[in-house]
Amino acid sequence: MEWQLIESDAALQAALARVAGSTVVAVDTEFMRRNTFFPQVALVQLCFGDTALLVDPLAINDTAPLAALLADPGVVKVLHSASEDLEVFSRWLGVLPEPLFDTQRAAALLDLGFGMGYSALVKLVCDVDLPKGETTSDWLRRPLTPSQCEYAAQDVAWLLPVWRHLEELCLQQGKESWVLADGRDAIAAYNSPGNDYFKRFKNAWKLNPRQLAILRAVCTWREETARRRDKPRGWIIDDQACVQLAQFDPQTAEELKSRVGLDAAAMRRNADELLELLALERALPEAQLPPRLPGPLDAAQRNQLKKLKARVRAIAADLSTAPEALLQSRDYELLLREAVGEAVEQPPHWQGWRLDVVISPLRASLAGS
Repeated sequence: MEWQLIESDAALQAALARVAGSTVVAVDTEFMRRNTFFPQVALVQLCFGDTALLVDPLAINDTAPLAALLADPGVVKVLHSASEDLEVFSRWLGVLPEPLFDTQRAAALLDLGFGMGYSALVKLVCDVDLPKGETTSDWLRRPLTPSQCEYAAQDVAWLLPVWRHLEELCLQQGKESWVLADGRDAIAAYNSPGNDYFKRFKNAWKLNPRQLAILRAVCTWREETARRRDKPRGWIIDDQACVQLAQFDPQTAEELKSRVGLDAAAMRRNADELLELLALERALPEAQLPPRLPGPLDAAQRNQLKKLKARVRAIAADLSTAPEALLQSRDYELLLREAVGEAVEQPPHWQGWRLDVVISPLRASLAGS
């Protein structure tokens, strides 16, 4: 495996000039998340052909050529399980890789396996066992060792033969547009995260509208604070404390300390802000409170859910696709609630090819039942 370590702006520009006109590039990253909210980029791997380019972000000042490459609509970016890479590029370069061909997504749509890891996919397609010796390496430490560089090069170089195989299968089955559409959906979802983190709490449906408004506000505050301080959400306050704030609505520091599980450091850093936030939510007019969240499905709905999943498995079998690649688990409940007239915010991925091959048939089936 040949690789070139890029440690200057001039070397990056020269390397990219040599591959100008390429229509596809394999992309990978190495990053660290040491008690931070945002990932710390440590290495960017590119492969256009036989040589892997290992770009050292700690040695690069001019990132414009790399950003231009990732944003070039004429170059397909091939990544595997791209969600964390999107976070890296958005934070570091301010751009996202488009168009995006995610090999993990392609493997699922081709029914080769859902959520397949990169090493397993390389083994399946290329019959190659990738080295694992540097999996837990300190990628921010310099200088990078030859072993690290070899590992990083292997990680990106095999993406191209994997992509060629998957693209050929996608073209044969008419699924290349599906993979690229899902890439666009992933980028759109990243760019529009929404303000619904509070809905992820398992028992949030038990909260009344006032409590739910507090939970929503606390989650928004925690997200903004975590980003500003570059600390994990749980380092600000944990999920249990978010729920306790909503349930008990403490009005003084003493109540906050006794009724909510905040340690001394969290009290010192956040008590004043939290009490001020709770006071604002306490004064929120009734008309601005969120509606209660729907409760768990009843027995009849759970039975209907089983039938819906069976229908998706049948559709997936006809399409030679993993059922999990067609719908996310939360989609089933949304479809059931939509069918009985509840107001449902339709996810963006319900449009495009999925609307024709999955969503519309399921809606018809639910209407008939």
